[in-house]
Amino acid sequence: MKKFRFIEWKVYKDSQDLFKLILRIVKDLPREYRFELGSQLNRAALSVILNIAEGSGKTSDKELMRFLDISLGSAYEVLASVDVLRNNGLMDAEEFDLVYNKVSDISDQLGGFKQKIKKENGL
Repeated sequence: MKKFRFIEWKVYKDSQDLFKLILRIVKDLPREYRFELGSQLNRAALSVILNIAEGSGKTSDKELMRFLDISLGSAYEVLASVDVLRNNGLMDAEEFDLVYNKVSDISDQLGGFKQKIKKENGL
């Protein structure tokens, strides 16, 4: 197994891009919303990245898939959080669409990755 193999994965790189976008969005939130909503959103976006990385270091593909599932759940949490921001007038539709498209792409990649692992291992 290649050491730190996650660094080269497209889904990891795309998750990094999502995190950068989320940091910008949180920075632009009104001050009174940055701590609770912003902090939760930052943690969810970071969790997408960190679970991909952590899963890549596990000794079995079954464990890797579990961490990919956690990462997927965190991506959904990011989308739900920005939907709350949008529905409360704290984010415009254009920014929401950017996040939506990134989360959708990451979700598809994680699902495809899991399917590939299942097929290769007969899981």
